[in-house]
Amino acid sequence: MTYTIIDVETTGRTNRMTEISIFKYDGHEVIDEFTTLINPEMSIPHYITALTGIDDQMVEDAPVFEEVAQQILDMTEDAVFVAHNVNFDYNIIRNEFKNIGISFNRKKLCTVRLSRKLLPGHRSYGLGNLCRDLEIPITDRHRAKGDAKATVILFEMLLKKDQNRTVIDTFLNPRSKQATLPSHLPTSVFENLPHQAGIYFFKDKRGKIIYIGKAKDIRKRVLSHFYSKSKKSLSMCRETRDIDFELSGSELLALLMEDFAIKKHNPFYNKQSKKFYKRYGIFSYQDMNGVTHLAYNTLGKTLRPLMTFQSIRDCRSFLELACLKFELCPKYCHLQEQVEVCNHFSIKTCKGICRNEESVEAYNQRVKQFINQITTVDENHIIEKQGRQPDESAFILIKNGEYKGYGFVDKEIQITDIDSFEHYLIPQQHNLDTERILRPYLMPSFELT
Repeated sequence: MTYTIIDVETTGRTNRMTEISIFKYDGHEVIDEFTTLINPEMSIPHYITALTGIDDQMVEDAPVFEEVAQQILDMTEDAVFVAHNVNFDYNIIRNEFKNIGISFNRKKLCTVRLSRKLLPGHRSYGLGNLCRDLEIPITDRHRAKGDAKATVILFEMLLKKDQNRTVIDTFLNPRSKQATLPSHLPTSVFENLPHQAGIYFFKDKRGKIIYIGKAKDIRKRVLSHFYSKSKKSLSMCRETRDIDFELSGSELLALLMEDFAIKKHNPFYNKQSKKFYKRYGIFSYQDMNGVTHLAYNTLGKTLRPLMTFQSIRDCRSFLELACLKFELCPKYCHLQEQVEVCNHFSIKTCKGICRNEESVEAYNQRVKQFINQITTVDENHIIEKQGRQPDESAFILIKNGEYKGYGFVDKEIQITDIDSFEHYLIPQQHNLDTERILRPYLMPSFELT
């Protein structure tokens, strides 16, 4: 088996390559080498120059990536891509190829992960610290050739530790978790994750929560982040040093727990949850002729909406069902604008209010029935769900039509009234997001018959 041990230097946050070094290794010795500076076609930040010594003047006459791309392709073809924290170097190179319209795919091995497995017990698995512990000479630190050359020596040690290639073969299996876990995340952290419903927390090296998610199966969902090749997932996983979790017992409760946790911790990578989304409502009013209209608008312009929705489409779909179920007029539900009469009249779902063939009182009575049905709320009730353990039940408390929180109760405890649940309650805040999650329980819907 042939390996290419690779290290790259970059411009930092913008991740344009400034240097690359490749050592081709046949399992016994280095058989080829390629090292060059790369012109990133942009200015190199001062803090990167302070770290690597590479400045704008040094790369001014260096080749751009496209000029050396074919050489990199040829050297790495049919070889395993090896690097210390391999996902970083691999993704830098893959993105450089993507920028010039070339797909780059190679098998990968991470010497950080291999070292954790084959050389346990070190306090740090950063290249500098590991080389010091193992007495591996490393010169020109934070330069591509110096770091790559040290990684070659480290890789030779790892190969000797795994003479039968059992560990390496496992890591090369693309479906193995070893091939997908971030290099800085101990395998024991992942192994501790349960195959149960709940929420999980990605934490950075300072212990700060950077992402919160929910899942029916926490371990399976976490693993899917590591398989993802999206820019967000790659960046998030590269920062992840620890993963914590809380069990919920059910997906519904996990949704509520996730909403609370995101609002409390405001994680950087929960950007979708941070975005402001317009919400819409259905409301009613009477015109000068006394006809009750149903209409929809953004919540900011809607006074006391009958129901709230995430989109205009949802509002319209719901009103279309209302027209069919209660034989309402789409003109007066604002589904058909600027028309004299609605076209639903021809299929007998509108009784003719728009043609003056039905009395206002009769029409308004059906609108009232619709409004009563969607606004009649069971003011106080308990939603019971499976608990975190077989001998436990979970509950969600709704009181006075609002979400009050959740709790867990031993199944042997007999509770006969709603007030008794409050002794076990974990209080929560009712908001538009919890209302959306609990809408089927807070606001009864109707079905066509």
